[in-house]
Formats: sequence, structure tokens, C-alpha cells
Amino acid sequence: MFQVFYDFASWLIYDLLGFTAQTKLGDALHFFVEDVSKIFALLLVMIYFIALLRASLNVERVRDFLASKHKGVGYVMGSSFGAITPFCSCSSIPVFLGFTSAGIPVGITMAFLITSPLINEVAVLLLMSLLGWKFTILYVVIGMSVGILGGVFLDAIKAERWLQSFAADALKQGRNDKTSKSETASVSGVGMLLSERHQFAKQEMLEIFGRVWKWVILGVGLGAVLHGFVPEGWIQEHLGDGQWWSVPVAVLLGVPLYSNATGVIPVMESLIANGLPIGTTLAFCMSTVAASFPEFILLKQVMQWRLLAILFAMLLVAFTLVGWVFNALSPFL
Repeated sequence: MFQVFYDFASWLIYDLLGFTAQTKLGDALHFFVEDVSKIFALLLVMIYFIALLRASLNVERVRDFLASKHKGVGYVMGSSFGAITPFCSCSSIPVFLGFTSAGIPVGITMAFLITSPLINEVAVLLLMSLLGWKFTILYVVIGMSVGILGGVFLDAIKAERWLQSFAADALKQGRNDKTSKSETASVSGVGMLLSERHQFAKQEMLEIFGRVWKWVILGVGLGAVLHGFVPEGWIQEHLGDGQWWSVPVAVLLGVPLYSNATGVIPVMESLIANGLPIGTTLAFCMSTVAASFPEFILLKQVMQWRLLAILFAMLLVAFTLVGWVFNALSPFL
């Protein structure tokens, strides 16, 4: 299925431009062109068809549905909604405020907010094509588990007291005014014609592609450097044994960086191909996507510093534990 992208990269890099596969630069450029063309094609096709299915999804109705559920169900539903919506932190924050205004407990909202940047349907499809179904399932399960457990923990410590004042006021108002929210939800959700779904899917495709293409370029570029220029066996020799300290170091290295789940996948592919253990790779990539400094600068809009610090520490500990567990399990996967 993906042979066409390999052949295209070979024609462009080796035949047209005259590089050879035996050189580091030629190998890196081939990797870059093959992965970029493959990911771009998958993005355009898959975003369009998934957007067709999501055309009737009404955020307000989902919000009010969550508000009416038991907390235990709410954590799972909040994390699941985060997993199926391709939101980055920028677009997640308005939804966060909408959930808060509906009176939904902070833990359920945080389950959504934590899971949303870690998992989306585009990233899942790319993972499936690049790394196989086993790794994809593990990634989804772990990402949702981190979101759910994080939400439970934040509710247990009553994290709502550390929201910014306007967000805390919106939460109180939402709890006292659920009737008007229900009336609002009952008006929305009118069915869309096929032509309207097509226009929605087209607009969604262009909008999401316009938002993520640069991260794909960045991620594949870094992956190409790792693939072509890191000496063969270097990562395997220095970090391939899954030393206990390599996981927390990988998590800390991911913090100053920023990518989204789509852009970080080619980096995952290269790191694993170069011998970095799955757990260490997963910890690094999760930290890059969900615990980076740019992410937390945006979250400062709705959270006080104390809640940000707790969330940051919680994620670092969670990703480190994930790395250790998967490194221990990797011989059996």
C-alpha cells in the first residue's frame, strides 16, 4: 500500500537529484520525502472521512451529556471525547471553559484536557501504519489511562479551588444553572445534508492540515536526522538496555520541546528503529506532546500556578512510570 511513497522518494532523491542510498545525506533525504508524502496523504484522506463522521458531533450536547453522568462514567467519557477530537491545547481551552460553564467536575474536564493532545484519530491511524497495531493499542490505552487517573486525582485534591477566578465563577454558575444548559442543548444538533457534511469535512480537513503540517515537517525532519546521521548502533549501545535513569531523562528532555501527537510519530519511529526502548520512547514523546512549556503557558489562562505545578509534576511522574513499565514489558510484546 505504501510502496508508492517509497518509489516516489527513490525517484526524486536517487534518480532526479542524484543522491545515493549509501550516503548519510541521501538516506536521510529519502526517509524525509517518503515519510512526509505518506503522512500528508494519510492526513488529507483520513481527516476528510473522519470529519464526515464527526459532522453531527455537537460539543454542547456532549458537554451536557457529561454533566448528567456519574463521575466514574464521566472520567471515561471525558477521556474518550478527548481521544476522538483532534484538538491541540489552543483549541482545547475554549472547550475546557465550555465544560466548566456547564458545571462539569474539574476532574472530568481535566481527563478530557490531558487526553486530547496525547491522542487523536489522525495520530492513531498514522501510528497504525508506521508502527503496527500492538504499539497503537498500547499508546491509546496508556494515553486514556493517564487522562482518567489524572482526572480522578485532581478531583480528589479538590483542584477546582486553584482555577483562575473567572473559570471558578463559571463552574459555580454552571452548577446552579443546569436547566438553561439543558434547554440550550435541546435546540442544537439539527441534522446536516450530505452537501453540508462535505463542506464541513473539507473545511475541517484544510483547517487541521494547515495547523499540523509544520509539525509533521519538523517531526519528520528530526526523524530523518536521527535515521541518517546518528551512527548505527549508537542509541542501542548507550540507551538500548533501558537503564532506569534513561526514562526520567527522556521525560525531562521532552519538556522544552513542543509537538503534537501527529508530528511526534515520525520521531517515535526513528527512535525505536535506532534501538531506543519502547518505554523510553513513549515517555519522551508523551512529555513532548502533553507536558511542554508552550502547553503550560497556554494553560495558565485558566489555572493558577499551584494547579499548573501539580499537573506538571503529576504528568512527569505518570510518564516516567509508563516508561519503566513498558521497558519491563517490552520483551513480552
